[in-house]
Amino acid sequence: MPQLNIVLVEPEIPQNTGNIARTCAATGARLHIIEPMGFKIDDKKLKRAGLDYWHLLDITYYKNLQDFFDKNDGSYFYFSTKAKYRYSDVEYPDKSYLFFGKETKGLPEDLLYENPENCVRIPMINDSAARSLNLSNSVAIAAYEVLRQWDFPELLCKGQLTKYEW
Repeated sequence: MPQLNIVLVEPEIPQNTGNIARTCAATGARLHIIEPMGFKIDDKKLKRAGLDYWHLLDITYYKNLQDFFDKNDGSYFYFSTKAKYRYSDVEYPDKSYLFFGKETKGLPEDLLYENPENCVRIPMINDSAARSLNLSNSVAIAAYEVLRQWDFPELLCKGQLTKYEW
């Protein structure tokens, strides 16, 4: 099965990280968290947002970006409101790593500047009041685009009613 990786760079809000953890658990994506974080991993808000999905997670923590890059190899895609390309116009290969920055600042601009061809954005209206989507929503949009391109490997694609048959 192809491997999808979600990378959070210095997340600040525990509820967002909990929601992202739940998305990773439900899709089989690996979660990578690059410190520092704006909360403790045992934060009640984090656990509550992830509910009872924590045992399904494949999660790794890193001291900083360099620590992450030293330990991982694959295709890196940087999600940013500052990117030129749409996330849906990219083909995502196996071992794709989708990077998302902290809620207040996004990814470091140096990282974006050094990797312009791998920077992608989720289209939004052109209004300064709508700065960006919620981080956990952005991760879900991106993850499901990659999984759609891969034809949803190993995911249950058909539901069943409890008292009726289709």
